[in-house]
This record gives sequence, structure tokens and C-alpha cells, in this order.
Amino acid sequence: MTSIAILSFDGFNELDSFIALGLLNRLRPRGFNAELAGPGSHVTSMNGVTVQLQRPLEWANEADVVLFGSGIYTRAIAQNSALLDRLQLDPLRQLIGSQCSGALLMARLGLLGDMPACTDTTTKPWLVETGTVVLDHEPFHARGPVATAGGCLASQYLATWVMVLKAGEEAAREALSYAAPVGEKAEYVERLLARVRPFVPGAAST
Repeated sequence: MTSIAILSFDGFNELDSFIALGLLNRLRPRGFNAELAGPGSHVTSMNGVTVQLQRPLEWANEADVVLFGSGIYTRAIAQNSALLDRLQLDPLRQLIGSQCSGALLMARLGLLGDMPACTDTTTKPWLVETGTVVLDHEPFHARGPVATAGGCLASQYLATWVMVLKAGEEAAREALSYAAPVGEKAEYVERLLARVRPFVPGAAST
């Protein structure tokens, strides 16, 4: 079983949380289980969609994979020590990634170290204030077990990275192909895999 916590807070971006959730759960037959986790029982998205959280925030401390979604209140969340102190994450035993402003939370928790990061244009100046180098022209970057993605639709790269590391490229290819646009499946999936391969130890083009 590969447990995946997708951290979502009030004001969350639906594309960031739901694309990763939907893609990763395509691998349920291989033991993947992605769930939305966060504080409280419900969160309301930036567009007013209220959803019930499947797991409490602290579940992320036990999960195999933790993905930080983004949202319109991320800067305030990053300043909420009482909230973030509930997270005790460990890149030595977990894969940890962020989407857009989620990188600010990773920086606040000391998870980025000196790694450059991808984020959105709104978050960039706030992330720079933390001392993080922002990659302006890349949608995805990883170092070992830590990854960041920038741009809402880059969540597909984050999901692909998790799939490849945890289930292998062929399993990822099969799952992604199911979701890819009809008539474009082969080239679409290959583009996703090509983006994450440089960050996967031992991966090679096929």
C-alpha cells in the first residue's frame, strides 16, 4: 500500500488537489491510496466548492507520500506556526512535493534546503523572501525525495513523478494513458514521462 496525503486547506486550488488525486488513484489496483488531508473536517476551495476531508492533517506524518496543494490563503497558513507545527515530515522516509504556493509551506518547514523550486508567479516573491531560488522557466524540479511544480496543470508532473518512483514507468504509463486525451495518448504520456525522467534515479528514455 502506498498512502498519499494531498494537503488541502481553505481556499485551495481545485486543479492542484483534484488532478493529483484523480491521477494517482488510477493506480489503486497497485496499492495506491491518495486522500485529501487537512485541518478540520471540511475545506472550501477558492471557487467556493466545499469538500469533506478524508483524513486529518496529522495523517500526513504517517503517509508514504505528501503533496502540498496551493491556495489563496497559503501565505497566511505559512505564518500559522500552530498549524504547521502539527506536521512532522521526514524526506528520509517520505516523498514530499508541492504545487505552486505549496512550496512556501515546504520552505517554512525547512524541507527545501538549498534546492531551487518551481512555483507560480504570485508566490515567487514570497518564496524568494525565504531565501529560495525560484526556477522561472521550469514547471517541475526535484532533488531526491523532494519535488516542486509550478502552474496549476503542472500537477500532472507531480503525480507522474510519484507514480514512476513508487510503481515504475510502465505502471505510470498505463495509468496516465487512461486519462490522456483521445487521439493524443502516446505523445501526451511521453511528454509527462520525459519531464520527470531526469529526476528519477536510474530512469532512461524508452
